[in-house]
Amino acid sequence: MSRRTLAVVSAGLSQPSSTRLLADQLAAATRDELTRAGVEVELRLVDLREHAHDVVNNLLTGFPSPALRQALDAVAGADGVVAVTPIFNGSYNGLFKSFFDVLDSGALVDRPVLIAATAGTARHSLALEHALRPMFAYLRAVVVPTAVFAAPEDWSGGTAEGALRARIVRAGGELADQVRRRPTAAPPDPFALTTSFDDLLAGRDRP
Repeated sequence: MSRRTLAVVSAGLSQPSSTRLLADQLAAATRDELTRAGVEVELRLVDLREHAHDVVNNLLTGFPSPALRQALDAVAGADGVVAVTPIFNGSYNGLFKSFFDVLDSGALVDRPVLIAATAGTARHSLALEHALRPMFAYLRAVVVPTAVFAAPEDWSGGTAEGALRARIVRAGGELADQVRRRPTAAPPDPFALTTSFDDLLAGRDRP
């Protein structure tokens, strides 16, 4: 059985959080689809609420804390990403954007990503297309076609029903398909040289 990792990024600020609930259900749908295809899945939850202060400190200092570094590595090293944010003022929240701002440059290139969002009204649903999708396109991620939006009326007793459930299943299937097709990357060699000896001797490794 092959093995894949899935990073699940939730930018919900409250507890309990409908954003976290949606992220969990999207991760479960993706995992179930991969499992049916004979793929073992490891879920890596990144709850940004727990890293809010460290994200701000990283923006100010340029250095992540050990806990934030672990979260960033979980996303950078995953075979696929579920990214869910609440919508504030018609766009993703600041914590969501700041986390991806401090993610290493190029970390999401060619990486399958499922985008989703929650809000207090369905009027904000287009934020997925005018805010989230362009952001991940700029990061050169492979964003699956189906984006998932959930308003309060989409939930029934804390569970997804009807049209929302159908979107979750469809989006999870699309992400699972992209993850399954993606070749497993070899882990980076921490001792690998990124500069040749000639360049080191010539001092060309310095800016």
